[in-house]
Order: sequence, then C-alpha cells, then structure tokens
Amino acid sequence: MNNNYGYHLMAKPMGAVCNLACKYCFYLEKKSLFKEKEDYRMPYNVLEAYVKNYIETQNVPLISFVWQGGEPMLIGIDFYKKAIELQKKYSAGKKITNSIQTNGILMDDEWAVFFKNNNFMVGLSLDGPKHVHDKYRVDTNSNPTFDKVMNALEIFKSHNIEYNILASVSLYSSLYALEIYDFFKSNNIKFIQFTPLVERLPDEKSQTLGLHYSMPNSTQNNVTDFTVDPIKYGDFLISIFDKWVKNDVGEIFVMNFEWALTSWLLLPNTICIFSDKCGGCAVIEHNGDIYSCDHYVYPDYKLGNIVNDDVYKLMTSQKQVDFGESKEKNLPESCKLCDAFFACRGECPRHRFNFFPSGEYNKSYLCDAYQKYFRHIHPYMKAMRQLIENNLPVSDVMTLDKNPIVIVNKK
Repeated sequence: MNNNYGYHLMAKPMGAVCNLACKYCFYLEKKSLFKEKEDYRMPYNVLEAYVKNYIETQNVPLISFVWQGGEPMLIGIDFYKKAIELQKKYSAGKKITNSIQTNGILMDDEWAVFFKNNNFMVGLSLDGPKHVHDKYRVDTNSNPTFDKVMNALEIFKSHNIEYNILASVSLYSSLYALEIYDFFKSNNIKFIQFTPLVERLPDEKSQTLGLHYSMPNSTQNNVTDFTVDPIKYGDFLISIFDKWVKNDVGEIFVMNFEWALTSWLLLPNTICIFSDKCGGCAVIEHNGDIYSCDHYVYPDYKLGNIVNDDVYKLMTSQKQVDFGESKEKNLPESCKLCDAFFACRGECPRHRFNFFPSGEYNKSYLCDAYQKYFRHIHPYMKAMRQLIENNLPVSDVMTLDKNPIVIVNKK
C-alpha cells in the first residue's frame, strides 16, 4: 500500500495477564472484557497478521514495535524469536525496532542475551526506593517486588542493555520527589519517565462491566486513594526539575522535561498527552482486536481485528479520526486562554472530568499541576531554547543562577 501515514500499533501479547498485582494497575481489569477460557496468549496467526499488516500498510522508513501488558514476558522468549523472524520476512528494506515494557520479575541471562542481540529497548517499571516501590507494586500473593526488580536492573547493566525507567507517581510517592530522584541517580539511571496516576472510582456502568475504575466517558470525578493530588504532582515535578536543571542537564534525561522543551521549541510533541490531537497510537490485544488507544480498551472504542481488517483502513477510519480530533474539538475555552496551553494542549482527554471556576466542564484533573509546573520552568526552558538556537550546549543552562547566561546571537 502506498501511503505516507505513519501510526503506532502497540501490542499486548498476553493481554491483561500479569505476574504482579499492582494496586494501581489500570489494565488488569480489562480481563473482565474478554469472556474467554484461554490463557490469553497471542496465537501465531495473530502475530503474523500483526507484523505483516503493520509493516506493509505504512510507507515510512522506520517501523517501531512496542510490546506491553500485563506482563509481556509471560508469553515466553520463543514468541519474540518468532516475531523477529516475521519482522525480517516482511521488512521489505524498512528499519525495524523493538521495545518492551516489563516489571522485570522474569529477567535472567537468557532474556538479556536475546534483548541485547536483537537491540531491544527495555523499559523497566520501578517507582523508586524500596518503601516507595513496594507500596503498590506487589506480586499476586501481596509480596514486595523491589529486590527482584533491582536484580533485573543489575542484569541490564551487566549485559549493556539499553533501558529506561518508568516510574508511576502516586499520592504517596509524590511526597518523596528528591528521595526518588536521588535514588535513581545513585543507581546510575540515565533515562527516566514519570507517569502520574489518575483513576476514578467506578460508576454504575463500569461496575456492570466488572471494572474497578470508571471509563473515560464517565462524568463522575471521585478519584481513588492512590491518585496523585494535582498540586502535589506539580510540586513533585518542580522539585526534581530544580535539582536536575542545576546539576544534571545532559547527563540524566527525564522525559517529562524533554517533552516540555519540545513545546518551548514549538515543535510537534512526541508524547500524545501534549499533542494537538490523539488517534495516532492504537493498541492490539492478544486476540487481534484493535482499540483506539491503550487507555481506551473498552467496547465503544474497538476498531476491528488484525486478522480480518486492514489496519491502515482502521487507523484512517472516520471513527478513529473522530476519536483523535475530539481532543482538540472538545477543548474548553478556558484552556485556549491559558498561558500554559501551548505546552499542555489540554492534556489527556481521559483526565478531563473536572470543572473550571467559571463552571465550564472538561478541565483536566492535572490542570493545576501543569500550570504550576510549566510556569515555574519557563525561564529555564526559554534559556535552553536560546542556547539551542545559538548552537550552544544546552547544559550551559546549569550556570543560569550562578552566572546569568548572556546569549549572543551569532547570525
């Protein structure tokens, strides 16, 4: 097919099956939506249809495969060996990359050698030091998992695997910002992403479907006890930013700060929550069903099935186009008037369940966090933009407080 529309189709080869029972997980409940008696393993015919269709329907030079869960390593290493074989078979000269998000519990030398030999980027879920991580990230018997995850981290390092850390930010962990950052720094972790936890208690419709949290289109706004407080999340980001911007620019890469810099450079953001529109990143379940987004795996957002449908047609269907454009279309006027809008873009639609003081609906639950955070980092982001525009090292921003930067335009 000759089209230039690039999209992402993240795979859940084990669906919502996991060897952990993290108390804040938004995905384990999705198992109730599939009334199957199977073990939720993606069969070979679905895997082949996914690889073939995903590659052939995009006229772009790079195809990125992302494997998540649940726990994607539960399906076994042979599954990914087959995936690599199929990628080579159907690549047609395109560059193929693979990344996998794991809790690390099953990591051993065999997996490490496979990931290294096949250039996998590995994301490891680690919330911080032991008391932070073990607060919610427990196994199915409620046992702590910190030590096992740290063992996985050591395996990554010993095999020189490219990895990053995904840290979820709960109400509890938001109180330990600098302790968490110092912990990562002391373990020589260079790439970090902080993800705020926001979930609502289930409304009547969600409960009927066997869900623990409300679906995105619910209007009720009662959040769970682990959901991070907006102001505390803003303070969390600011505390870490202030330490990073004075000591670690160019050495430690915090994706949250990278995304912000992209906005200050007036470039299209690479993260969907801060993009103008949604819809470019769908998800394929273990049985081949395709949904509009990882956070919208609900019956109303099912697009089709990879075995029977052309994924390009699904991704460009009116249903998916409307889903993507609704983010911008349903923006409150209060958002458009905000001085932080250029960086926030209304944030993720699934978080828009609050009211503005004016009474206008669709305010992001995290609005106050991002307003506080973006306004605080503005002087530094502006300085970094000037440094880049003048071909100077971004790390020079670390001298801003000690010796104010004077930008000399070289043009």
